[in-house]
Formats: sequence, structure tokens, C-alpha cells
Amino acid sequence: MIRTVVVAGALLLGVGLFGVGAVMAQQDVAVKQDNLMRAQGKSMYGVILKTVKGEIPYDQKAIDAAFKDLEASVPTIPNAFATNPKEDVVNATYGASQKIWQNKADFDSKVPAVSKALADVKRTAKDVASLKVAFDTVQAKCTDCHETFRVKLK
Repeated sequence: MIRTVVVAGALLLGVGLFGVGAVMAQQDVAVKQDNLMRAQGKSMYGVILKTVKGEIPYDQKAIDAAFKDLEASVPTIPNAFATNPKEDVVNATYGASQKIWQNKADFDSKVPAVSKALADVKRTAKDVASLKVAFDTVQAKCTDCHETFRVKLK
């Protein structure tokens, strides 16, 4: 009898922990997706846009590094969003729309356009004026995806 109670208790505990583990795994996926977008935002908005707006001085090395970071991270978007976490990051301002997983092919098809825009403009940014053109070009491709596949949470 005691053996049966112990086995039943262990099974219930295991099922409960699996449920908690599954929720935590989903949250980990959402956090990784959020971290990727935040890192890209740091390059786009924390370096490039702030430079365009004159909030920070033009620094070619910083601009080149921002473009390099974007070029490396943008192609990873489809893989980062391969799994639907079915929940958003706690206290996040933006989240991934369920439309991503309802039409993953369309979502994935947006990425090459961003990569191409980055490749086309990265060498043209040599001063604030040319950086603004470069920013607007890349931003238009990012916005194309964000308008469909990102949701405002707050």
C-alpha cells in the first residue's frame, strides 16, 4: 500500500513538474525571441537612429559595427521563431503575433528583404545624410514584418 502511494505521488509530482517545465521552456523561447529583437533594436535605434537624429555623434566604427551585428542576426530570425511559445515575455511592450505560426512561410519570406536592404546600404552610410537614407531603407523592410507579425502588449 505504501509503495502504491509513493509511486502515485511520484507520478503526480512528475506530471506537475513536466507542466511547469513546459511552461518554463515556452517562456525561455519567448525570452530568446525577445532578446534577438532587442539586440537588433539596439543596433537600429540605439546606434543608427540616434546618430541620424543627432543624439549621438557620427562614429563610422559604431555604424559599421551596428550594420555588421544586424547582418549577422537578421538571418537567424526564422530559426529563432521556429517554435511558438504561445505566451509573451512577462512585462514586455511587444510580442510575437500568432500570425507568425499561422503563416510561417510569409513570415520567413520577409527576412531576405531585410538582409538585402542591409547589404545594399551598409557601404553607402558615410555621413549622417547617407545614414538617414540607409536607415529609412532598412526600417521600411523591418516595418513590413512588424506591422503584420508584432503585437503591442502595453
